[in-house]
Amino acid sequence: MSEALSRTELETLSGPELDALERKIAGKYMHRIPWGAVAWGLGNLTVWLSLWPLVLLEILPIAWAFPIAVLTVALSYLPSHEAQHSIIAREGHPLRWLNELVGHLSVIPFAQPYRVLKATHMEHHAHTNNPELDPDYAVHAKDNWDFLKNSILRRQPGGAAQQAYGAALERVGKGNLLLDALAYNFVFLAVLCAMAWTGHAIEAALLWWLPKHIAQTYIQYYLSWAPHHPGIRQERYGQTRGFMSKAGNLLSMGMQYHIVHHLYPRIPLSSTPAAFHEMKDILEIRGCDIGQWADGSR
Repeated sequence: MSEALSRTELETLSGPELDALERKIAGKYMHRIPWGAVAWGLGNLTVWLSLWPLVLLEILPIAWAFPIAVLTVALSYLPSHEAQHSIIAREGHPLRWLNELVGHLSVIPFAQPYRVLKATHMEHHAHTNNPELDPDYAVHAKDNWDFLKNSILRRQPGGAAQQAYGAALERVGKGNLLLDALAYNFVFLAVLCAMAWTGHAIEAALLWWLPKHIAQTYIQYYLSWAPHHPGIRQERYGQTRGFMSKAGNLLSMGMQYHIVHHLYPRIPLSSTPAAFHEMKDILEIRGCDIGQWADGSR
Protein backbone atom coordinates (compact mmCIF):
# COMPACT_ATOMS: atom_id res chain seq x y z
CA MET A 1 0.00 0.00 0.00
CA SER A 2 1.34 3.46 -0.92
CA GLU A 3 -0.20 6.74 0.22
CA ALA A 4 -3.47 4.87 1.03
CA LEU A 5 -3.79 3.59 -2.56
CA SER A 6 -4.20 -0.11 -3.25
CA ARG A 7 -1.99 -1.97 -5.72
CA THR A 8 -4.91 -2.09 -8.17
CA GLU A 9 -5.40 1.68 -7.89
CA LEU A 10 -1.68 2.32 -8.36
CA GLU A 11 -1.67 0.30 -11.57
CA THR A 12 -4.24 2.68 -13.07
CA LEU A 13 -2.00 5.72 -12.58
CA SER A 14 0.03 7.21 -15.43
CA GLY A 15 3.82 7.39 -15.39
CA PRO A 16 3.89 11.05 -14.34
CA GLU A 17 1.35 10.36 -11.58
CA LEU A 18 3.45 7.49 -10.24
CA ASP A 19 6.52 9.75 -10.39
CA ALA A 20 4.77 12.42 -8.37
CA LEU A 21 3.55 9.95 -5.75
CA GLU A 22 6.95 8.30 -5.49
CA ARG A 23 8.71 11.66 -5.00
CA LYS A 24 6.12 12.69 -2.42
CA ILE A 25 6.82 9.59 -0.37
CA ALA A 26 10.60 9.99 -0.72
CA GLY A 27 10.36 13.64 0.32
CA LYS A 28 8.95 12.63 3.69
CA TYR A 29 12.23 10.93 4.59
CA MET A 30 14.71 13.53 3.32
CA HIS A 31 16.18 16.62 4.96
CA ARG A 32 16.71 14.90 8.28
CA ILE A 33 20.06 15.11 10.05
CA PRO A 34 21.02 11.53 10.93
CA TRP A 35 22.37 12.21 14.41
CA GLY A 36 22.64 8.49 14.95
CA ALA A 37 25.15 8.24 12.12
CA VAL A 38 27.16 11.12 13.57
CA ALA A 39 27.35 9.43 16.98
CA TRP A 40 28.03 6.10 15.29
CA GLY A 41 30.94 7.40 13.21
CA LEU A 42 32.70 9.32 15.96
CA GLY A 43 31.89 6.81 18.72
CA ASN A 44 33.05 3.85 16.63
CA LEU A 45 36.37 5.59 15.93
CA THR A 46 36.82 6.27 19.65
CA VAL A 47 36.28 2.59 20.49
CA TRP A 48 38.77 1.46 17.83
CA LEU A 49 41.43 3.94 18.96
CA SER A 50 40.98 2.90 22.59
CA LEU A 51 41.84 -0.69 21.73
CA TRP A 52 45.47 0.21 21.04
CA PRO A 53 46.47 1.53 24.50
CA LEU A 54 44.26 -1.03 26.22
CA VAL A 55 46.06 -3.88 24.46
CA LEU A 56 49.57 -2.42 24.62
CA LEU A 57 49.18 -1.70 28.34
CA GLU A 58 47.92 -5.28 28.79
CA ILE A 59 44.59 -4.10 30.18
CA LEU A 60 42.61 -5.89 27.47
CA PRO A 61 43.71 -9.29 26.09
CA ILE A 62 44.33 -9.28 22.36
CA ALA A 63 41.98 -12.27 22.04
CA TRP A 64 39.15 -10.01 23.22
CA ALA A 65 40.30 -6.96 21.33
CA PHE A 66 40.48 -8.73 17.95
CA PRO A 67 36.72 -9.32 17.44
CA ILE A 68 36.02 -5.79 18.66
CA ALA A 69 38.54 -4.47 16.12
CA VAL A 70 36.87 -6.45 13.32
CA LEU A 71 33.47 -5.05 14.32
CA THR A 72 34.64 -1.44 14.55
CA VAL A 73 36.45 -1.53 11.21
CA ALA A 74 33.40 -3.11 9.56
CA LEU A 75 31.20 -0.38 11.06
CA SER A 76 33.49 2.46 10.03
CA TYR A 77 32.33 2.92 6.44
CA LEU A 78 28.62 3.67 6.59
CA PRO A 79 28.80 6.95 8.56
CA SER A 80 31.27 8.21 5.95
CA HIS A 81 28.86 7.02 3.26
CA GLU A 82 26.19 9.30 4.74
CA ALA A 83 28.69 12.17 4.58
CA GLN A 84 29.67 11.32 1.00
CA HIS A 85 26.08 12.05 0.00
CA SER A 86 26.00 15.20 2.17
CA ILE A 87 23.10 13.72 4.14
CA ILE A 88 24.40 15.13 7.43
CA ALA A 89 24.68 18.64 5.97
CA ARG A 90 24.85 19.97 2.42
CA GLU A 91 27.24 22.66 1.22
CA GLY A 92 26.29 26.02 2.71
CA HIS A 93 24.60 24.46 5.74
CA PRO A 94 25.92 25.65 9.15
CA LEU A 95 26.77 22.03 10.03
CA ARG A 96 28.67 21.33 6.82
CA TRP A 97 31.86 21.09 8.90
CA LEU A 98 30.30 18.20 10.85
CA ASN A 99 29.43 16.38 7.64
CA GLU A 100 33.04 16.58 6.48
CA LEU A 101 34.42 15.75 9.94
CA VAL A 102 32.40 12.54 10.13
CA GLY A 103 33.32 11.73 6.54
CA HIS A 104 37.04 12.00 7.17
CA LEU A 105 37.31 10.59 10.69
CA SER A 106 34.94 7.65 10.55
CA VAL A 107 36.95 5.77 7.90
CA ILE A 108 40.32 6.02 9.66
CA PRO A 109 39.97 2.41 10.92
CA PHE A 110 39.21 1.36 7.34
CA ALA A 111 42.46 3.05 6.23
CA GLN A 112 40.76 4.67 3.24
CA PRO A 113 40.66 8.40 2.37
CA TYR A 114 37.25 10.07 2.46
CA ARG A 115 37.80 12.21 -0.64
CA VAL A 116 38.75 9.17 -2.75
CA LEU A 117 35.81 7.15 -1.45
CA LYS A 118 33.43 10.01 -2.21
CA ALA A 119 34.69 10.70 -5.73
CA THR A 120 34.66 7.05 -6.78
CA HIS A 121 31.31 6.40 -5.11
CA MET A 122 29.71 9.25 -7.05
CA GLU A 123 30.99 7.61 -10.23
CA HIS A 124 29.43 4.34 -9.11
CA HIS A 125 26.07 6.09 -8.76
CA ALA A 126 26.45 7.84 -12.11
CA HIS A 127 27.36 4.64 -13.99
CA THR A 128 25.97 1.74 -11.95
CA ASN A 129 26.60 -1.66 -13.57
CA ASN A 130 28.39 -0.12 -16.54
CA PRO A 131 31.35 -2.46 -17.17
CA GLU A 132 33.47 0.39 -18.51
CA LEU A 133 32.61 3.24 -16.13
CA ASP A 134 31.40 1.80 -12.81
CA PRO A 135 34.48 1.59 -10.56
CA ASP A 136 32.72 -1.09 -8.49
CA TYR A 137 31.85 -3.26 -11.47
CA ALA A 138 34.59 -5.81 -10.80
CA VAL A 139 32.84 -6.84 -7.58
CA HIS A 140 30.16 -8.65 -9.62
CA ALA A 141 30.32 -12.42 -9.39
CA LYS A 142 28.06 -15.36 -10.20
CA ASP A 143 27.77 -16.64 -6.62
CA ASN A 144 29.12 -16.25 -3.09
CA TRP A 145 32.27 -18.27 -3.66
CA ASP A 146 33.06 -16.46 -6.88
CA PHE A 147 32.58 -13.19 -5.00
CA LEU A 148 35.05 -14.24 -2.31
CA LYS A 149 37.66 -15.12 -4.93
CA ASN A 150 37.11 -11.83 -6.75
CA SER A 151 37.25 -9.86 -3.52
CA ILE A 152 40.68 -11.24 -2.71
CA LEU A 153 41.97 -10.74 -6.24
CA ARG A 154 40.61 -7.17 -6.46
CA ARG A 155 42.77 -5.94 -3.59
CA GLN A 156 46.03 -7.29 -4.97
CA PRO A 157 48.56 -4.74 -6.33
CA GLY A 158 47.47 -3.90 -9.84
CA GLY A 159 44.11 -5.57 -9.27
CA ALA A 160 40.90 -4.58 -11.02
CA ALA A 161 39.74 -2.34 -8.17
CA GLN A 162 42.90 -0.25 -8.07
CA GLN A 163 42.83 0.24 -11.83
CA ALA A 164 39.12 1.06 -11.92
CA TYR A 165 39.28 3.58 -9.08
CA GLY A 166 42.37 5.25 -10.50
CA ALA A 167 40.76 5.47 -13.93
CA ALA A 168 37.57 6.93 -12.41
CA LEU A 169 39.52 9.64 -10.58
CA GLU A 170 41.43 10.56 -13.72
CA ARG A 171 38.23 10.60 -15.77
CA VAL A 172 36.56 13.16 -13.48
CA GLY A 173 39.69 15.30 -13.22
CA LYS A 174 40.54 14.29 -9.67
CA GLY A 175 43.70 12.32 -10.27
CA ASN A 176 45.38 14.39 -7.56
CA LEU A 177 43.35 12.46 -4.99
CA LEU A 178 45.60 9.49 -5.66
CA LEU A 179 47.99 11.31 -3.33
CA ASP A 180 45.42 10.87 -0.56
CA ALA A 181 45.39 7.13 -1.21
CA LEU A 182 49.18 6.97 -1.20
CA ALA A 183 49.33 8.92 2.07
CA TYR A 184 46.81 6.62 3.77
CA ASN A 185 48.60 3.49 2.56
CA PHE A 186 51.92 4.90 3.72
CA VAL A 187 50.62 5.61 7.23
CA PHE A 188 48.92 2.21 7.40
CA LEU A 189 52.08 0.36 6.41
CA ALA A 190 54.28 2.59 8.56
CA VAL A 191 52.22 1.79 11.65
CA LEU A 192 52.33 -1.94 10.90
CA CYS A 193 56.10 -1.83 10.35
CA ALA A 194 56.74 0.26 13.46
CA MET A 195 54.65 -2.08 15.57
CA ALA A 196 56.48 -5.11 14.20
CA TRP A 197 59.87 -3.42 14.72
CA THR A 198 59.04 -2.83 18.38
CA GLY A 199 57.89 -6.40 18.95
CA HIS A 200 54.15 -5.91 18.52
CA ALA A 201 53.56 -7.58 15.16
CA ILE A 202 50.72 -9.78 16.48
CA GLU A 203 48.97 -6.78 18.00
CA ALA A 204 49.27 -4.82 14.76
CA ALA A 205 47.99 -7.75 12.71
CA LEU A 206 44.98 -8.39 14.94
CA LEU A 207 44.05 -4.77 15.64
CA TRP A 208 44.30 -3.41 12.12
CA TRP A 209 45.67 -5.56 9.27
CA LEU A 210 43.41 -8.61 9.56
CA PRO A 211 40.31 -6.67 10.73
CA LYS A 212 40.71 -4.38 7.72
CA HIS A 213 40.73 -7.30 5.29
CA ILE A 214 37.82 -9.10 6.96
CA ALA A 215 35.82 -5.86 7.07
CA GLN A 216 36.64 -5.04 3.45
CA THR A 217 35.25 -8.38 2.30
CA TYR A 218 32.14 -7.96 4.47
CA ILE A 219 31.52 -4.41 3.26
CA GLN A 220 32.03 -5.34 -0.39
CA TYR A 221 29.62 -8.25 -0.03
CA TYR A 222 26.73 -6.32 1.50
CA LEU A 223 27.24 -2.86 0.02
CA SER A 224 28.30 -3.86 -3.49
CA TRP A 225 27.63 -7.46 -4.43
CA ALA A 226 24.38 -8.45 -2.71
CA PRO A 227 22.23 -5.40 -3.59
CA HIS A 228 23.47 -5.20 -7.21
CA HIS A 229 23.68 -8.87 -8.19
CA PRO A 230 23.63 -9.92 -11.01
CA GLY A 231 24.67 -6.40 -12.06
CA ILE A 232 23.25 -6.48 -15.57
CA ARG A 233 20.63 -3.73 -15.72
CA GLN A 234 21.68 -0.09 -15.95
CA GLU A 235 18.32 1.72 -16.15
CA ARG A 236 17.14 3.76 -13.15
CA TYR A 237 14.78 1.13 -11.74
CA GLY A 238 16.99 -1.85 -12.50
CA GLN A 239 20.36 -0.95 -11.01
CA THR A 240 19.75 -2.63 -7.66
CA ARG A 241 17.52 -5.28 -6.13
CA GLY A 242 15.69 -5.90 -2.90
CA PHE A 243 16.55 -8.99 -0.90
CA MET A 244 15.84 -10.55 2.47
CA SER A 245 19.13 -11.39 4.16
CA LYS A 246 19.36 -14.40 6.47
CA ALA A 247 21.58 -12.20 8.61
CA GLY A 248 18.77 -9.67 9.05
CA ASN A 249 18.77 -6.00 8.17
CA LEU A 250 21.17 -4.96 10.93
CA LEU A 251 23.91 -7.45 10.09
CA SER A 252 23.43 -6.86 6.36
CA MET A 253 24.16 -3.17 7.06
CA GLY A 254 20.70 -2.04 5.91
CA MET A 255 21.38 -3.03 2.32
CA GLN A 256 18.17 -5.02 1.89
CA TYR A 257 16.65 -1.66 0.90
CA HIS A 258 19.49 -0.39 -1.28
CA ILE A 259 16.99 0.26 -4.09
CA VAL A 260 15.82 3.32 -2.17
CA HIS A 261 19.35 4.62 -1.76
CA HIS A 262 20.07 4.53 -5.47
CA LEU A 263 16.79 6.20 -6.33
CA TYR A 264 16.99 8.81 -3.56
CA PRO A 265 20.56 9.04 -2.17
CA ARG A 266 19.57 11.88 0.19
CA ILE A 267 17.42 9.58 2.33
CA PRO A 268 19.38 8.59 5.47
CA LEU A 269 20.24 4.91 5.84
CA SER A 270 18.07 4.61 8.95
CA SER A 271 15.01 5.74 6.98
CA THR A 272 15.40 3.49 3.93
CA PRO A 273 13.38 0.55 5.35
CA ALA A 274 10.31 2.72 6.01
CA ALA A 275 10.65 4.47 2.65
CA PHE A 276 11.02 1.14 0.84
CA HIS A 277 7.95 -0.43 2.37
CA GLU A 278 5.85 2.66 1.74
CA MET A 279 6.75 2.80 -1.94
CA LYS A 280 7.23 -0.96 -2.48
CA ASP A 281 4.21 -1.40 -4.75
CA ILE A 282 5.24 1.60 -6.84
CA LEU A 283 8.77 0.25 -7.20
CA GLU A 284 7.51 -3.13 -8.34
CA ILE A 285 5.20 -1.49 -10.89
CA ARG A 286 8.17 0.57 -12.18
CA GLY A 287 10.12 -2.63 -12.81
CA CYS A 288 12.32 -2.91 -9.72
CA ASP A 289 13.43 -6.36 -8.65
CA ILE A 290 12.17 -6.27 -5.07
CA GLY A 291 12.92 -9.95 -4.61
CA GLN A 292 11.38 -11.83 -1.69
CA TRP A 293 9.69 -8.65 -0.48
CA ALA A 294 7.20 -9.23 -3.28
CA ASP A 295 5.36 -11.80 -1.14
CA GLY A 296 4.33 -9.10 1.30
CA SER A 297 6.75 -10.11 4.06
CA ARG A 298 7.98 -7.45 6.42
